[in-house]
Amino acid sequence: MKLTRALPLAGIAAVGATATAAYAETITVATVNNNDMVIMQSLTDEFEAAHPDVELNWVILEENVLRQRLTTDIATGGGQFDVMTIGTYEVPIWAERDWLTPLDDLPEGYQVDDLLTSVRDGLSQNGTLHALPFYGESSMMFYRQDLFDAAGIEVPEQPTWEEVRGWAEKLHNPQEQTYGICLRGKPGWGENMAFVSTLVNTYGGRWFDMDWNPQLDSEAWQEAISFYVDLLNNYGPPGATSNGFNENLALFSRGNCAIWVDATSAAGKLYDTNESQVADKLGFAPAPVAETPKGSHWLWSWALAIPTSSEKQEAAKTFITWATSQEYVTLVGETQGWTSVPPGTRESTYANEQYQQAAPFADFVLNAIRDADPTDSTLEPSPYKGVQFVGIPEFQSIGTQVGQMVASALAGDNTVEQALQSAQMATERTMKRAGYLD
Repeated sequence: MKLTRALPLAGIAAVGATATAAYAETITVATVNNNDMVIMQSLTDEFEAAHPDVELNWVILEENVLRQRLTTDIATGGGQFDVMTIGTYEVPIWAERDWLTPLDDLPEGYQVDDLLTSVRDGLSQNGTLHALPFYGESSMMFYRQDLFDAAGIEVPEQPTWEEVRGWAEKLHNPQEQTYGICLRGKPGWGENMAFVSTLVNTYGGRWFDMDWNPQLDSEAWQEAISFYVDLLNNYGPPGATSNGFNENLALFSRGNCAIWVDATSAAGKLYDTNESQVADKLGFAPAPVAETPKGSHWLWSWALAIPTSSEKQEAAKTFITWATSQEYVTLVGETQGWTSVPPGTRESTYANEQYQQAAPFADFVLNAIRDADPTDSTLEPSPYKGVQFVGIPEFQSIGTQVGQMVASALAGDNTVEQALQSAQMATERTMKRAGYLD
């Protein structure tokens, strides 16, 4: 979806008999079609009223398409976008290549120190921010408290994946369009592989050993992917390979899932009575674990960055500081409801009594974000940073390719063993070409 706004007359000044028309400067903002960004786009008029010299032109895309478009544009210096919505994977890599504008001169009123430390660190290169966090997240388990109560199921403080399997089996009722569990199946390094990587982590697996040898044919990967495929095929909704974050959010919001393990950022929408049919029937718990708690829940931030190719740097900076400010959080809370404010970015959000009252999940989510450790996310040592991704440039293509192979196993086009053997060989080829392996 692309929303293009015409350039309005910003003002007319008359000098003697001569009138000069002044126009607002238009910046193009590329973002993902997630709920928080849709809210941001809906507040365009609020921004433009406060900043009449800047106008917004939106390009709103599905996650996989957005990533492809932005990567192509920035790598070629295309200059198509003035503001890019990217995350903790891209920022350090792109900043190192001087593709992003350093944000080292933010106004004092922005209050950089209010940003959560782990989120701020993930968006920095050599201690300098290169993107501003719009929202931050970890992952967690949502479940239908009413169904669990009716079945006599009590959820422990830390669920295990084996327990989840038993609950999904007990609550699976496809005749009533209630499925035992919903999980990401849509292929993509930031779609199915974001979830799958945490599953592999907690099964004791890792993407690479300390010498950068791929580990995709290891016993831990076999166990994790076999569990995932079996769980979704037996107790998930039909067509799971088409379901990413947004699709599962819609399913769970309608009451079609008994359990859903995904981003903590979904909590606000699920607890919004205007958006969710299960807002008064919700329970939540930490992301399940298997062999180890390490890497069982991810750390991510969707952030707003300015590519160095933009010719409208100041106008872009005006927008991103507005959209990630304390004042923006208050604006969303007061106009959209406090469960709708962007989560996971500012200490002040979690100190806000109105947010605490509206969001019973607030402290839980804050602790999950703080607890996720991208420097120590695997049972055995690994050479990379990242919980649900590997912080190297090659991972975007590797993760996407492996995601397609995992999806093929989920769809039944390949066995798990065949899919992982293909993934192992493809990843080895990529790492050799990139010079990591001889």
